[in-house]
Amino acid sequence: MKAIVDCNSFYCSCEQLFLPRLDKLPVVVLSNNDGCIISRNDEAKALGVEMAGPYFKSKPLILKHGVTTFSSNYNLYGDLSWRVMETLRMQLPSGAVEVYSVDECFLDLSHIPNEELESFSTHLKNTVEQWTGIKVSIGVAPTKVLSKVANRLAKKHKAVTNCVLVLNTKKKIEQALQKTDVEDIWGVGRQYSNKLRLYNINNALDLSRQNPEWAHRVMGGVVGVRLIRELNGEESMVMNEERLIKKIIATTRMFGTPVGTLAEIREAIATYTSKAAEKLRRQHSAAAAISVFVVPKEPSQTGRFRHGPSVSSYVQLPQASSSTNELIKPALEMAEQIFEPGTLYKKAGVILSNIVPDTSIQGNLFTPPEANKIRMLMSTIDNVNFSMRNDVVKFAASGTKCNWKMRQELRSPRYTTRWEEICIVH
Repeated sequence: MKAIVDCNSFYCSCEQLFLPRLDKLPVVVLSNNDGCIISRNDEAKALGVEMAGPYFKSKPLILKHGVTTFSSNYNLYGDLSWRVMETLRMQLPSGAVEVYSVDECFLDLSHIPNEELESFSTHLKNTVEQWTGIKVSIGVAPTKVLSKVANRLAKKHKAVTNCVLVLNTKKKIEQALQKTDVEDIWGVGRQYSNKLRLYNINNALDLSRQNPEWAHRVMGGVVGVRLIRELNGEESMVMNEERLIKKIIATTRMFGTPVGTLAEIREAIATYTSKAAEKLRRQHSAAAAISVFVVPKEPSQTGRFRHGPSVSSYVQLPQASSSTNELIKPALEMAEQIFEPGTLYKKAGVILSNIVPDTSIQGNLFTPPEANKIRMLMSTIDNVNFSMRNDVVKFAASGTKCNWKMRQELRSPRYTTRWEEICIVH
């Protein structure tokens, strides 16, 4: 049996955790630059606040009902996510937890007897909530897709399920599939749901009764066949080992205000490169390729860049590296190449790829002895910044004023990762 643990309105739950007065009150969290609504709790949803909608459109409704609004606080969310996943790892055998996203993970419960699945799942839920303060829902079923179906119904009918639903009989599975609209099936988007309804397939039970040949023809080949099999209780999506080593590392941000000078673009690119390099060293890797992109606020007036909303450049490094200084140089060169005078930019980013373990970098006979000193320097800078926070040591190319930083006017304190912002209890 497989289970999925999903944190309820995760970003909102993180904010409410340190402000108990907000319990049962409407709360929303905004995206980078306070642009869109990316999380809302049940109370905000009941008021009609739209998910993923622009903040300015929902602002009159939010002000009318006194909805508490927060800017995204990823330091807080990331730390609390880690605590939830670690709590689950402590309750299960090694390799039984597969982190799927910041607020979701799959569990392998094959070691739990069928008659104990509900009590064990309830135990997991209570443990996570007691240890971390984050409320979760758990769906259990023979496959990943069915566990997602169970989880959705567990959250939808909280008063009945207490946020735990186990589908361990054929009758329970059929009832759950019949209650699940086709567009609510994991892996079926809006485009496919409209197509399926033309075939008179309106819910998950209808879809489960289709044959694999039809799914292969109509639903994208092997992907569709796997979905049908999963809905029928045949495991086609196995548990994956956690990918601790990322194959691509990206650091991208929206600017707080549009940027129009090369100096500001250079500072932003240097800062993002430093962040990406730090992530690279944290997983003991090195990158052999780097790309830089910027996103104009408006389409180019000169016609130089007409091939999409963003402008980018890419370079292959002569040797894989994780040293910030070695990555900043080509990044800044590319920033100058793609910058267009007179254009305002709203976003920029750096992407590191062709990532390899730092132990597999081929030695170079002509590498100067100073290379080892650079590695020690990077390690020292990382340690200082980790302990002191806020990038107290950085390269001059990153600048000091940073007027381009994204807007976070409503951000809450980073309670769990900053001593100076620790929660104070009176």
